[in-house]
Amino acid sequence: MQYALLIYQGTTPIPTDEKAWSTLSKQEQNAIYADYESLTKTPGVSPGLPLGLPEKATTVRVQDGTTVTSDGAFLGPQGAVGGYLVFEADDLDAAIELAAKIPAARHGGAIEVRPVETYW
Repeated sequence: MQYALLIYQGTTPIPTDEKAWSTLSKQEQNAIYADYESLTKTPGVSPGLPLGLPEKATTVRVQDGTTVTSDGAFLGPQGAVGGYLVFEADDLDAAIELAAKIPAARHGGAIEVRPVETYW
C-alpha cells in the first residue's frame, strides 16, 4: 500500500530561516540533515519535490465563478505543508514508524499519514 506522508513544519526551524535555525545546536542541525538523508534512502520511499516557503504560496479559490487569489498558504505558515514523500509500506504501522523519524515530528511540526487511493 502506498502512503503519502505530508510534512507540516509548524514551528520547526528550517535552514532557510537563519534566525530559527541558529537556535539549534550544530549537532542537532547535522542530525536533521542526516535524518532526511536516511529517509530518502529508505527502501520504498519516493521523496517529493521541494516545496517553497508558505509565505511564497498563492492560494486560489473560486467564488461565484470568479477566481480569487490570496498571498500565502491556505492555513497560514504554521499549518502549511512543508514537504511530502510517498512510502510503499506493508501497513499503516510501518508508515507511522517512518513518519516518527521525520525531524519535523519532534521539532514542533506534525506528519499526516494518508493512504494513496485511486478513484478512477
